[in-house]
Amino acid sequence: MGKGGSLSEGVIKNIVLSYTYVAIWIFLSFTVIVYNKYILDKKMYDWPFPISLTMIHMSFCSTLAFLLIKVFNFVEPVSMSRDTYLRSVVPIGALYSLSLWLSNSAYIYLSVSFIQMLKALMPVAVYSIGVLFKKEGFKSETMMNMLSISFGVAIAAYGEARFDVWGVVLQLGAVAFEATRLVMIQILLTSKGITLNPITSLYYVAPCCLAFLFIPWIVVEFP
Repeated sequence: MGKGGSLSEGVIKNIVLSYTYVAIWIFLSFTVIVYNKYILDKKMYDWPFPISLTMIHMSFCSTLAFLLIKVFNFVEPVSMSRDTYLRSVVPIGALYSLSLWLSNSAYIYLSVSFIQMLKALMPVAVYSIGVLFKKEGFKSETMMNMLSISFGVAIAAYGEARFDVWGVVLQLGAVAFEATRLVMIQILLTSKGITLNPITSLYYVAPCCLAFLFIPWIVVEFP
């Protein structure tokens, strides 16, 4: 704070920069969602291979993270033992692959707006799984808030014109796996003092996720 309680120039720059990052993230996230819908939807491009699409995504992320860390030294890699990788990163990669696979599959059956409504259940799922794994304390007030969110999503689902049971099952499965992944990150990595920034997270998790996706791809989409 400067004179008269006004914000300093440095603080204003940080605020502007933060909001710029958020705006870019929202724009890119929205673009990816709409583009995935365009590729997978039967009435649009009609390329119904969600596992292949997810594998392309993970291949790009793995390659980019490798180049930034190993070739350009843009980010310092986090030291991690083989045992820690197998016990911590591999389960997270498996959950991430299931979450992405089911989430992309849901675009074939549901509208983008309805999928975003169902994603509103993510806080409910994270809190419930956190309580189940004893990482969160049960609070009746919090649970009431979670139930109110669930009730609102149920109303939205009831009024959805393009309601598809299989699509809803896929999206809810994606939410459940993603919520479990977030809780497992806290249990397996944070509790051990391991902190991964976005690039190092891709470096370790994306190749593992790609390997797990290869298994259902061979059975479901390769033929």
